Amino acid sequence: MVKSSQIFTSLIVVNFLLVTSYGTDTDIFCLKSIKDSLEDPYNILKSWNFNNKTEGFICRFIGVECWNQIENRVLILKLSNMGLKGQFPRGIGNCSSLNGLDLSMNNLSGAIPSDIATLLPFVVFLDLSSNKFSGVIPSSLANCSYMNALKLDQNQLSGQIPQQLGLLQRLKTFTVSNNLLTGPVPSFTNGHVMVNYSNNKGLCGGPSLRPCPKEASKKLLY
Repeated sequence: MVKSSQIFTSLIVVNFLLVTSYGTDTDIFCLKSIKDSLEDPYNILKSWNFNNKTEGFICRFIGVECWNQIENRVLILKLSNMGLKGQFPRGIGNCSSLNGLDLSMNNLSGAIPSDIATLLPFVVFLDLSSNKFSGVIPSSLANCSYMNALKLDQNQLSGQIPQQLGLLQRLKTFTVSNNLLTGPVPSFTNGHVMVNYSNNKGLCGGPSLRPCPKEASKKLLY
């Protein structure tokens, strides 16, 4: 007769394998969808061979860093300066353990998804600088409570910077230089954020910026 403790242990093992398998499958699907959704003129992502089924195979892909090398669970994606074209790859939401994303110095365009906090709930650093992103900075970024660095420089972003970003307690770096932003900049509650607002003629109220008109100051949202 099998002891109850053995049954319990077996259930734990089975549950762990199911969870691991789920994470593996979704992360593989995540990278497939990213590759399929982006133009890759220099064929840099050609090395992402999904026919390889060896243990931890996606962890050897260029630009991919995993939690460990024997588990297909993506920790960081560094796809900087690859000439990639297209819009922000929404399939990235399937990399459920992702906490770092660098898509800087590419030719990505369109809007930053309004639900980006849902796609990247655990992101610690996000670098979308030196692309062609347009539209507004999503206010949902304020829900990325683990965010340490947010870099949006050298794009075509317009509108106001969401004041809610000032509530990010862990934020240390926030750069939005060389965009088309207007209005008052956020007031960061943690008081220790390195910022760069340069070359946004319409911004006001921050370091090295003109004071905001009283009318604008009354519209600040906290």
